[in-house]
Amino acid sequence: MFAVMTLVAGLLAVPSPAQAAPAKTPPLTTPWTAQALNGTPLPEYPRPQMTRPDWLNLNGEWQLRQSATNDAPQFNTNLPERVNVPFPVESALSGVMRAANDNRNYLFYRRTFTVPAGWSGRRVQLHFGAVDWQSTVWVNGVQVGTHSGGYDAFTFDVTPQLNGGTNEVVVKVWDPSDTRQNGSLPPIGKQTKTPNGIFYTPSSGIWQTVWLEPTPTSSISSVDLYPNLSNNTIRVRVFTRGDVTGHTVLAEALNGTTVVGSATGGFAEFAVPVPNARRWTPDDPFLYNLRVTLRNASGAQVDRTTHYFGMRQISVGMVNGVLRPLLNGQFVFQTGTLDQGYWPDGVYTAPTDAALAFDLQKHKDLGFNMVRKHIKVEPQRWFYHADRLGLLVWQDVPSLTAQDINPDNAQQAQFEAEAREIVNEHRSSPSVVAYTVYNEGWGERALGDTQRVGNAIKSLDPTRLVNVHSGYNCCQSLGNPGNGDIDDWHMYLGPASPLPSGSRIAVLGEFGGLGLHTPGHEWSPSGGFFAYEWQPDSTALTNRYVGLVQGVQNLMIGKGLSAAIYTEITDLEGS
Repeated sequence: MFAVMTLVAGLLAVPSPAQAAPAKTPPLTTPWTAQALNGTPLPEYPRPQMTRPDWLNLNGEWQLRQSATNDAPQFNTNLPERVNVPFPVESALSGVMRAANDNRNYLFYRRTFTVPAGWSGRRVQLHFGAVDWQSTVWVNGVQVGTHSGGYDAFTFDVTPQLNGGTNEVVVKVWDPSDTRQNGSLPPIGKQTKTPNGIFYTPSSGIWQTVWLEPTPTSSISSVDLYPNLSNNTIRVRVFTRGDVTGHTVLAEALNGTTVVGSATGGFAEFAVPVPNARRWTPDDPFLYNLRVTLRNASGAQVDRTTHYFGMRQISVGMVNGVLRPLLNGQFVFQTGTLDQGYWPDGVYTAPTDAALAFDLQKHKDLGFNMVRKHIKVEPQRWFYHADRLGLLVWQDVPSLTAQDINPDNAQQAQFEAEAREIVNEHRSSPSVVAYTVYNEGWGERALGDTQRVGNAIKSLDPTRLVNVHSGYNCCQSLGNPGNGDIDDWHMYLGPASPLPSGSRIAVLGEFGGLGLHTPGHEWSPSGGFFAYEWQPDSTALTNRYVGLVQGVQNLMIGKGLSAAIYTEITDLEGS
């Protein structure tokens, strides 16, 4: 693992630091607030799972215009405001900190950039980590593409639009959140224009790193990795850009910098041997490196990328007559927390990379081996930290609004498309062991849809567990879907457990929710605070929590419970 960390750490350098617009004062500071805008915000390499040496970070001060109407973009024109990308405009660190209920749902971003001279002769890719929700991008006045979806990365090849000097990029974003503007119903998770209780401040616009990358004319665009413990191989599938007629791929597995296995293949899946493979577990999150080289018909190197992988398998199997989740063939009780990823200074965007890793490290320090990333998808560096620290990740698909509104066919199709993108983007992460498709009936329009989407996610990635509906026993749910790998109840305070069956393990997807007021360390946009049960002091809180955990242990032994997720790792605004 050290070699992987060294590799990624070596890609932190960026060109001259970007100027930052002054931050506003957040409702609460964090230990990282004051560091967030020192130099380029979030300067770390944004895609640890696939690295190249050359890149240019476009984070920092951009120009901004906010509009309540669907205006046309302006080119070669200064915009009236300044914003610190990639912090959402509702955040203090953005320098804007607009109100949650601001009705200017159209955002226009603008900045200029110069392509480094050393990139001459290569294609230039413009990458966005995530933008909420619907984006249109222009370079030098020419539209280069559009994207819908607030939780997945997207890329445009902007080479034809470059002018050899100072280039202009303009990004238009429409983010209606939960307003239903123009009949919209986007996946939003917990975002709302009226934050209160368990629903929180929206994160509009660009909220993950924007960056440029030079690539060869024929290049690697992505690589899917699947460990196979039965024969100690890593299965590799390479996707490309450009003309790769007659090209081949060399894939080399490395322990640190030592090649331990290699294989040559094409663009169908092929296997690379990993002899005597060291298993990835939460106790020993060992990561191998993988070097992928694209070679032309004469065998010359055309492109090369570096990746990492963990040799681990997640499955279900009978243990003493009870269906259990198996990690590398062994039952591991998965105990974690609900992690929603909101920051008082950056909202959806952690102030620094150290902050992003901190909550995961705290899970480890507190004895948890799992985290449920709740109806939000973090930047790729968050998954890298989970991979290297050794946490099992249950990744939720961000839901449609919790208002009881059924999506139409187009909105349902968009929800499913965004779900597929999330699976495709993170399928090589060893920490990700389960996907949760629906939560408490939010956005669920028919039980048949729920079952169908769950089956589709399982078909898309059969190497992981699928939790079709977390908390189907609660709230707006249309009932038990009956399919997938997991039978998941929510119970506050709990604990409680469904019974495992011959096809589904039993899981307590949410429980707890104990509250303790901590003056000076809490804030609420509505002024009110919510907990499922308030405690008078820290001793009472600890005693109550220990009692709940003892109840979970009894359910593991007595009813066949296999995982439990406590609400939650931190306070979230008024929750």
